[in-house]
Amino acid sequence: MSGPLKGIRVLDLTRVLAGPHATQILADLGAEVIKVERPGTGDDTRGWGPPYVKDAQSNDTTETTYFAGCNRGKKSVTLDLADADAQKRIRDLAGKCDVLVENYKVGDLARYGLDYASLHKLYPGLIYCSITGFGQTGPYAERAGYDPIAQAMCGMMSVTGEPEDSPGTKPQRVGVAVVDLMSGQYAVIGILAALLHRRETGEGQHIDIGLLDVGVASMANIGSAFLGAGVVSKRNGGVHPSVLPSQVFECADGYVIVAAANDAQFRKLCEAAGCPEIARDERFATNSARVRHRALVTPLLEAVFRARPVADWSEALAKVGVSCGPIHSIDRVFDDPQVRARGMVVEVPYAPAGTLKMTASPIRMSATPLDCAKAPPLLGEHQQEIFRKTGIQGKGERA
Repeated sequence: MSGPLKGIRVLDLTRVLAGPHATQILADLGAEVIKVERPGTGDDTRGWGPPYVKDAQSNDTTETTYFAGCNRGKKSVTLDLADADAQKRIRDLAGKCDVLVENYKVGDLARYGLDYASLHKLYPGLIYCSITGFGQTGPYAERAGYDPIAQAMCGMMSVTGEPEDSPGTKPQRVGVAVVDLMSGQYAVIGILAALLHRRETGEGQHIDIGLLDVGVASMANIGSAFLGAGVVSKRNGGVHPSVLPSQVFECADGYVIVAAANDAQFRKLCEAAGCPEIARDERFATNSARVRHRALVTPLLEAVFRARPVADWSEALAKVGVSCGPIHSIDRVFDDPQVRARGMVVEVPYAPAGTLKMTASPIRMSATPLDCAKAPPLLGEHQQEIFRKTGIQGKGERA
């Protein structure tokens, strides 16, 4: 293993997305991540197909793309938590690790002596991170919670989707499980801070991450607008409520999103579009004026953008320093020259398919670069290696 977390060992008792995303980041950073899975079936997402990873002949393998996307670089062992011997082996493994990450419902692991209180008594230096729907306390703590529920309850869905006065519209969830992903990232931040604290004090601690908490925190300026000014934000589609233009425009052959963040940029946009008179109109000369006269200026801009293709607008506005980007489908994303130049795709050897392409980590570090070119594990692939290396004895387990 290489990277800034080389020498750190993580016991991963998570499944699906928020927890596995967190532990994958730790693996990318160089930690040794031991993923404990159910014998026979493994992580739930091993069964979430199609789509399945395809081999060189474009035939489906038995490995799902979902699992592959959030478990690279880990080592898989299989243990049945309902088995007393397996419980002991997990407790013993925890003693060989610096960090334990779990996303079981509140109270579940206490039945097996694998909760924070039990393990803290045995290993006071262990950093124990719990990721749940609603956190470890409060009236909802024992409820199951998933990303869509967190998106709904934190207010995110109330501001996502076409405007409320548009016929037939309703709140929408974000197309990617963003609360799960952010929860994983907050978990990593907490774990790194806890590692620094332990280096100074020798003390471990319990990190409590709740999806709803993360969702509420992610509302950022929308939450601040309510808390500071009593403003209840509404759905605006692709339109920024306080900046104009900062929205989606239909072009001759697709869509772009434009963000002209100040009046100088708006003037440059109008000049590049061949309509400088719009920026000179006193009703549109300042951002506050444009927001007040949104119903007047928006149709003018929409007509201008429909006249030219996406590539023309992207190039013309980039030249004058106005932020503009095409709205890509996922196949176009990975063909974008900037994405290619930044190395956002890695290809690794992968036994079921020959090779596997994966999205790389976005973290760039000059002194301790990350190594993302590591495949996801097969179920139970590292069973013998881990128990031999740690010296933990127990009855054999079949993957």
